[in-house]
Amino acid sequence: MKMLQRGKLLCLAFRRSVNNFQTTKMCGVMMRDKHRTYYTQTMEPFHPLNREPVWMTAEDAVKPLKSGDLVFVQSAAMCPNVLVNAMCIHGKAAGLSNITVTHMHTEGPALYNNPEYEGIFRSNSLFVGSNSRKAVGEGRADYMPIFLSEIPLLFHTGRMKPSIALISITPPDAHGFCSLGASVDCTRAALQHSSFIIDDSLRVYSHSRIPISGQVNPRVPRTFGDGIIHKSHVDVMVEVDEPLPELVFKHTSKIETQIGEIIAQNLVEDGATLQMGIGNIPNAVLRSLKGHRNLGIHTEMFSDGIVPLVDCGAITNHEKKTQQGKIVSAFANGTQKLWDFMHDNPLIAMKDVAFTNNPWIICQNPKVTAINSCIEVDLTGQVVSDSIGPRIYSGVGGQVDFLRGAKLSSDGRGKPILAFPSTTKDGKSKVVPVLHEGAGIVTTRAHVQYVVTEYGIADLFGKNLRQRAYALINIAHPDHREALEQAAFERLKCLPSAD
Repeated sequence: MKMLQRGKLLCLAFRRSVNNFQTTKMCGVMMRDKHRTYYTQTMEPFHPLNREPVWMTAEDAVKPLKSGDLVFVQSAAMCPNVLVNAMCIHGKAAGLSNITVTHMHTEGPALYNNPEYEGIFRSNSLFVGSNSRKAVGEGRADYMPIFLSEIPLLFHTGRMKPSIALISITPPDAHGFCSLGASVDCTRAALQHSSFIIDDSLRVYSHSRIPISGQVNPRVPRTFGDGIIHKSHVDVMVEVDEPLPELVFKHTSKIETQIGEIIAQNLVEDGATLQMGIGNIPNAVLRSLKGHRNLGIHTEMFSDGIVPLVDCGAITNHEKKTQQGKIVSAFANGTQKLWDFMHDNPLIAMKDVAFTNNPWIICQNPKVTAINSCIEVDLTGQVVSDSIGPRIYSGVGGQVDFLRGAKLSSDGRGKPILAFPSTTKDGKSKVVPVLHEGAGIVTTRAHVQYVVTEYGIADLFGKNLRQRAYALINIAHPDHREALEQAAFERLKCLPSAD
């Protein structure tokens, strides 16, 4: 009885301490100075709170933006372009400056990268897309090399402290839950650290989190997994009804088709768990897998190419050990066909990228087969994937996460694969004697095992430098093999050899 009474007293005392928060007036609302507790708000965006978001226009939603802020923007096709465009217009009209916009790859115009916004906005890309390359190359934007699996740590450790988050979500369902759609990736981690939340009594609780503006679009596919958030965690909602950006891949070349067939026929086993990077070669591999059985998907991203494999029964996820029976991914990019496939589909689990890209989770699945591409490989196996010489082209991404996860596959049958055409569009060899000046190594020579071109497969595991050079020269374009052999001799002081 005494314990019960003590419990009541403690509860009353706690409530009294909450009610005794000192308040100061800011922006027309009352700002509480103390940090919140679980009983007032929670960092878990799934947990319903006793508050409602405020519906506004995009123009009004971005007005809290001020000079020096750090803005987080959701990635890929879920980039909230209506809010982003409104932010840029407001920033220029209000004479703001020194605002950092941080994001992974995004689809859309990314107006903040245009020269007219220099000094107002500066992009900090965690993975560089086509809409950021020019600004990064001209020094008007930044690039942060980081493993995809570690991006959430930027928020959890406080190394990156956004002032505001801009996201795309579905309309709330009957229970008030929204979905982050096709891009959960690092977005969930950002949402767990918002800086203030306006509750229904118009009081703003000051704490370590950021305000969240949600672009509510009925065309966003409702997906399941880590991307379900309750509307009460969104401060401002903006009604939008616009088609999602579509990523339509170019026609697959004959060489890319050959590479896809080589990988499918020689390296992908029935029952394998697949990870595919983005691009024509991963798509070519997928098109060659319709005869396979019981394939599983645990990947950082996927596109339209998996839909026919689900339809024909090649993908069942039956033999997976983590999230058995489900397609697991952190984000997706593709066409309306993909959004229709994803919408309300419990087959798909969209997860935090710290989960999807954790090598110790990846390796628990059977026959993990990671298929990625790169820009160039030197004769010792060093891999360049994020730059062309010193020019930044993409990012570190999840290549190393999955290559390592595949190599450590618990059944010993994993296959880390790097695939690329043997030459560039202008005929230069992608197997090079030494890396081009300024090129950045994403995957070390110790991480590399299978390298594939249209001329075959080089298995580098257990090979010394002389043997590696021999294997790589044999899958290089025939026009370049003699020069590569001479360069290998000059570099290694001996002839390349299989023995």
